[in-house]
Amino acid sequence: MTDADSSSPAAGPAAIDAVPLRHPWRWVAAAVILILGGLFLYGAATNEAFRWATYWEYLFNERVLAVGVVNTLQLTIYSMVLALALGILLAVMRLSPNPVFKAVSWAYLWVFRGTPVYVQLVFWGLLPTIYQNVQLGVPFGPSLLHLDLQSLSFPFLLAIIGLALNEAAYMAEIIRAGITSVPEGQMEASTALGMSWGLAMRRTVLPQAMRVIIPPTGNEVISMLKTTSLVTGVPFALDLYGITSREIASRIFEPVPLLMVAATWYLAITSVLMVGQYYLERYFSRGASRKLTTRQLEALAKAQLGEPHP
Repeated sequence: MTDADSSSPAAGPAAIDAVPLRHPWRWVAAAVILILGGLFLYGAATNEAFRWATYWEYLFNERVLAVGVVNTLQLTIYSMVLALALGILLAVMRLSPNPVFKAVSWAYLWVFRGTPVYVQLVFWGLLPTIYQNVQLGVPFGPSLLHLDLQSLSFPFLLAIIGLALNEAAYMAEIIRAGITSVPEGQMEASTALGMSWGLAMRRTVLPQAMRVIIPPTGNEVISMLKTTSLVTGVPFALDLYGITSREIASRIFEPVPLLMVAATWYLAITSVLMVGQYYLERYFSRGASRKLTTRQLEALAKAQLGEPHP
């Protein structure tokens, strides 16, 4: 065999001896980061301002756990469930061909996404002052129901309503983006098979849309958990932040360790929510893969070589 024959295309290209590039500065940067992190932890552990003895004393305090953590979880769950239901309704209204539904949904999103959530919570806290009496009945006729809001005390309910109405605006856009990410052909094919609109949404569209909806929804749940610290504007002071920073810290005059207690429990609950989000994403992403199949790789190779694809 001649040299010309050995270099022919039939013999195939010679193996490439690839040598990976070395990145010594990456290791230097990693070492610097570890040293700085260690110095920060040592400084925090030896800093008397953190009052670590007080921190450990109140970390598992019965009132912090039984009242603060429990109320924070209830605010998060109730608000998110209500926001999810209202967000689905608003998303359907945005996708509706009815101009009135679209206008009402757009106005809702404009108001609740355009104003700070703390301002909204303060407004809901002032609701009994703005609407002192509520009467339901026949217009210009007898009154069937009369409520004196000033005589009622329901800050927990007002906090849930304020958080849920604000979150519903964001959930509506997340759900709408998930539904519109599914090709229209999926709905058309389901309709051709005899499915109703509701059945097609439940069996075909929503399972595919969940891959887009779940990740930002998980972020919104985590964000809602932290937003509950703003319910002091209602005012509702029996959440985790209110118990630690306002009740206990104001009594013992040590705000720093109590803020660390609140931060620790927020971080612990957030970690659990992140684990749940991971398994939900993995469940709804079944059957979807970013890797190319063998057939797709063969077709790509033939396209690069200029060969016709069968």
